Amino acid sequence: MKAADVGNFFKKYTMIIALVVVAVLFFILTGGAILIPQNINNLIAQNGYVFVLGTGMLLCILTGGNIDLSVGSVVCFTGAIGAMLLKGGTNLWLAVIAMMAIGLAVGSFQGFWIAKVHVPAFIATLAGMYVFRGLSNTVLGGYAVDVSNETFLRLFGGGADCYITDFVGTIKIAGQSLNGTCLIIGLVAVLAFVGLSIRRIIVQLKRKIIRKATGDYIRIGLIAAAILWFTWQLALYKGIPTVLIWVGLVLGAYAYVTNKTAMGRYLYAVGGNEKATALSGVNTRTVFFFAYANIGLLAGLAGALNIARFVGAQPTYGQGYEMDAIAACFIGGASAYGGTGKISGVVIGATLMGLINQGMTLVNLSVNYQPVVKGIVLLLAVMFDVLSKRENH
Repeated sequence: MKAADVGNFFKKYTMIIALVVVAVLFFILTGGAILIPQNINNLIAQNGYVFVLGTGMLLCILTGGNIDLSVGSVVCFTGAIGAMLLKGGTNLWLAVIAMMAIGLAVGSFQGFWIAKVHVPAFIATLAGMYVFRGLSNTVLGGYAVDVSNETFLRLFGGGADCYITDFVGTIKIAGQSLNGTCLIIGLVAVLAFVGLSIRRIIVQLKRKIIRKATGDYIRIGLIAAAILWFTWQLALYKGIPTVLIWVGLVLGAYAYVTNKTAMGRYLYAVGGNEKATALSGVNTRTVFFFAYANIGLLAGLAGALNIARFVGAQPTYGQGYEMDAIAACFIGGASAYGGTGKISGVVIGATLMGLINQGMTLVNLSVNYQPVVKGIVLLLAVMFDVLSKRENH
């Protein structure tokens, strides 16, 4: 391979390489403990909110590097209302719908100030961070509120019983007992991914969009192997966590929105050049409103996942969640200038952050140094983006 090709390869897959390196490093430091099935399940349960909020944060970042500082407080606020509703005997689905509707209303409210009144996003959401943290405390009366609805906890939580029922039964392979339902779903997912990916490559070759597809076939094979390995690990434990279903639905829906819809194209266009996009006839203020309304909606869902995971709500919940979501986006390749970033990058960034958090805990790194490590990782990711932009110009 030419030196330029090697350079482009490393530039394109930097975060994937970093993810593999971090996983190998902590595998060695923890004696393999970080990749045992139980810890992989814990990683999903503990970081479900990062995937959900990171997806919404990406939409904001795409519009020009804007962020939402209020999402942690909104998660706490919607979770507080949900906990109070469930405590009062409200149907769990009505409670979840109420949480998401309130999150959407909050996001729309902030989107109005940002899109229509032209208040800087940083200021509008900073105000929201204070307002909704205070309202959370007011709703809860300053006290913790427990959630005892078992069905709600199983459907949205990350506890010992929060898994999809194994309808197939245990399957034994090489002397190991595997969750049959998890195994079959994983195999179907791999076949669907491989089939659709190869179909797309064939179409691109016929239309001469690409000349050769060797690299694409290698990428497909590696991703398929990763999915199979992940499925195997889940099947070795208790199967598919319910929180993974919600995360998967969010990632799938917004991957479609960003890749296949006009609004998705507008998000990238506004981040690339807002003035040119406006001159082309796109209502750029509507794009801003859409981004902030959606992150509010996802904060409502994250609120439900949060109170299910912690079996209740507290006025302090959600602190720092906005930073985790922002870090996941930038580490996953989103540009600090906007216009660049993918949902797949959010997955990589959130997974990397989760691995780092869990790895530092397993090696008993002092809690005083853990934020330092996360800060350095975030700085390196953004620095790489900035340096890449300089090279391109």
